[in-house]
Amino acid sequence: MKLYVDTKGKQVTVSKDPESKNDQNGNQRSEKGTGRLMWATQVIVLDETGGEVISITTAGEKPGVMVGQLIEVEQLEAIPWATNGRNGVAFRAISLKPKAGSAAK
Repeated sequence: MKLYVDTKGKQVTVSKDPESKNDQNGNQRSEKGTGRLMWATQVIVLDETGGEVISITTAGEKPGVMVGQLIEVEQLEAIPWATNGRNGVAFRAISLKPKAGSAAK
C-alpha cells in the first residue's frame, strides 16, 4: 500500500538546493528497475499548524528548483522505515516544480 500526502493548502518552499542522493561509498544512487539517478531536495512545509523540514527524493532529471522558491510536489509519498532499532519516514515524489508565478527570493 502506498501512502500519499495531500499538499493542497500547504506552502512548500525549497530550503536547500537539490543534491545527488549518495550511498555509503559516495556514489550517486539510482532507482531500482529504471537506473534513473536519485536526488534529494530539502524543503519546508508550512500549514496552519506550523512548519516541518523534510527531504524529498526524486528520480530522473535533477529538479529545476532552488532555495527560496515555492514549489509544487507531484504525488508526495510517505514511506515508513525501521532499521537497526531506528525508524522514521522517508518522502518521495514524482517531481518538484516551481509554483506558477513564484520566483526565488
